[in-house]
Amino acid sequence: MQQVLTGWRGRVQALGPGVLMATAAVGGSHLVASTQAGALFGWQLLWLIIVVNVLKYPFFRFGVQYTLEHNVSLVEGYWRKGKPYFYSFVLLNIVAAIVNTAGVLILTAALLQYALPWSLSIISLCWLILAACLLIILLGHYQALDNVAKLIMLLLTITTVVAALIAAKNGAMAPVDFVGQSPWQLAMLGFLVALMGWMPAPIEISAISSLWLKAKQQRHTVTPAQGLFDFNLGYWLTAALACVFVSLGALVQYGSEQPIALAGAAFAQQLVNMYGSTIGEWAKPLVSLIAFLCMFGTTLTVLDGYARTLDESGRLLGLYTRATRWRFPSLLLLQAFSGMAMIVFFRSAIGPMLTFAMTLAFLTTPVFAWLNFSLMRGGNKPGLSKRLTLLSWLGLAYLIGFAVVFLVWYLYQV
Repeated sequence: MQQVLTGWRGRVQALGPGVLMATAAVGGSHLVASTQAGALFGWQLLWLIIVVNVLKYPFFRFGVQYTLEHNVSLVEGYWRKGKPYFYSFVLLNIVAAIVNTAGVLILTAALLQYALPWSLSIISLCWLILAACLLIILLGHYQALDNVAKLIMLLLTITTVVAALIAAKNGAMAPVDFVGQSPWQLAMLGFLVALMGWMPAPIEISAISSLWLKAKQQRHTVTPAQGLFDFNLGYWLTAALACVFVSLGALVQYGSEQPIALAGAAFAQQLVNMYGSTIGEWAKPLVSLIAFLCMFGTTLTVLDGYARTLDESGRLLGLYTRATRWRFPSLLLLQAFSGMAMIVFFRSAIGPMLTFAMTLAFLTTPVFAWLNFSLMRGGNKPGLSKRLTLLSWLGLAYLIGFAVVFLVWYLYQV
């Protein structure tokens, strides 16, 4: 029988799923989208990022809370809700698993290529990074992933805050009389939707978090209070880091004479170069470390998390006649090689595909947000306070309203 630790010892021991969620979130949405928001528009979108994180909070929390209260994953909750919901999730999850794996892999490889003193092709680096991630996951499985994610988040938080403090001390790059473009125009709607789609992460991360929690519960007893503490720490840490990355873009790149690159890898490398030119060449290794830690941690957790949802979906569909230790590794390798195949065959279109994935994530968010909400409201354990219920309704109104506006705008453009 597992010993239940209480107090701070219990909370520290329960840390894991929330930290993993934070590690998965700080890749494309923070390093690229948040920093681009600051670089292109200064401080104008800071409030929007804060509001998006607040309004999406309940729907990510429900993934953890549902598992804590019902002892089953959120994926199984979709299955119990109805087959149309479950099959919709499975289909979108497969697409997201492949596209997101390809997107984070190629961005991580581009950053590593920039940092290395010798030259290697993007494809070769993708294979090396993929091999490193697979070894960490397959040899150590959840425990290794748990430990590596905690280390990455600690280093990432420290280096990001240090970089932001240095930038603030040196002052903003933009001249005092500089007037930048406004994000509040129809031409910028596509950028805003992509920014919000992965802020703080795609909605399917809520299902992945519930599976990470189940894996954690197999090793340690996690009480509801401990599980929610871990989730809240991870979630609000990602929100705080998003604000810090906006400040990096606003202080270092906003108002610069150099055009802002919109492609993810080119933008991240541009950020490193501009730090070297404004703060000093010594700062480039620090910013390179931030960028690479962001993307390596994201790649690691994306591979593990999506493979877990695919494994759980297959189990619920009855595709496995018996339990086998090769089930998860097989799905993980299939996902990894599918992502690599997309990089090899569609390398020139990875940037647009990543933008498509972020936009698709935003448009599907209202569906799964409502589904998560309805799961928590049903059954014998609703577990929702009036404040959380009100915030959920406000979040749904925002998500549905913005999605409708974007669809009308897109159809008008076509």
